[in-house]
Amino acid sequence: MSDLLEYKCPCCGGAVEFNSAVQRMKCPFCDTEFDIDELKAAQEDLGNTASEKETEVKSVDEATGMAVYVCQSCGGEIIGDGTTAASSCPYCGNPVVMKGQFSGDLRPDLVIPFKLDKKAAKEALKKHIGTKKFVPKIFKDENHIDEIKGVYVPEWLFSADVDADVVYKGQKVREWSDSEFDYVETSCYDLFRNGKFSVDGLPVDGSSKMDDTLMEAVEPFDIKDAVEFSTAYLAGYVADRYDVDSEQSKARAEERITQSAIDTFMKTTNGYENVSGIEDRTRIELKNSSCRYALYPVWLLNTSWKGEKFTFAMNGQTGKIVGDLPLDKNAFWKSVGVLTAILGSAIYAIAWLIAR
Repeated sequence: MSDLLEYKCPCCGGAVEFNSAVQRMKCPFCDTEFDIDELKAAQEDLGNTASEKETEVKSVDEATGMAVYVCQSCGGEIIGDGTTAASSCPYCGNPVVMKGQFSGDLRPDLVIPFKLDKKAAKEALKKHIGTKKFVPKIFKDENHIDEIKGVYVPEWLFSADVDADVVYKGQKVREWSDSEFDYVETSCYDLFRNGKFSVDGLPVDGSSKMDDTLMEAVEPFDIKDAVEFSTAYLAGYVADRYDVDSEQSKARAEERITQSAIDTFMKTTNGYENVSGIEDRTRIELKNSSCRYALYPVWLLNTSWKGEKFTFAMNGQTGKIVGDLPLDKNAFWKSVGVLTAILGSAIYAIAWLIAR
């Protein structure tokens, strides 16, 4: 059975959370701060009676995998699915961690702690919307955030030595004229590139709940900020354990590594035009492959407007934010019309000058 774990302040007994601003555990009631190691020491000194409480899962629905836990602070029921690893009590708001979701092979190697808080996420969304030219003004004024949550997303970090042969198609175009004709000569080439490089910590989303495209869009994350995993970093946030294992994720990792090789070597094809890779002549060989399990910080913001839902994701480490926005079609086509008019006037002016 999974244990439900609550971190308690050794000073006042309040629920302790990881505070991204100070990068320490902090009690919101008495403002006492603790390093992770300090809190662990306090737990040991107090025999886990005041600073960390555990309870067995109350029940599990075999058909759905939903589990019911009992909050040790208020006695309320906390419901989670088969991958829920950190959440909060819906009644008293105390943060909880499902410790059994991180036991044995399920335990992550690393975690990148949140660097930015909820306020920063709200401000980033406002700025993101405000800078978009073709977003309806009324959306900027009337959209409201339905839900905002900090989520630790399970990621597989793949590393490998890469030996790549990549072949591209490219062209060189030469143009000249004589007194009668204009000439265009197009020469086609096969461009061969070979090289070796290393990939360290390429992330692949390990959760079926998280949109892979959205997760990859908020990259990159800086692995230098990663620390050894501890459940304490999850206090106050939502977390899921992986439900897509490393073997299932390997194909996506190889696909991303292949594309990285193609993009990297393409930068050496200067002087050629219309360059594109020849897929069936590209060879990528991976050696010394390894994989680590990590949790990455992401803020998810859900907004609604005119009955539609819009989801945004913000990198909890760097602040990069992405998401779909509604389009003001009138403003867009008006802008296209103005641009067309300007181009038309420029072409007319050039033609008039030539005619003179």
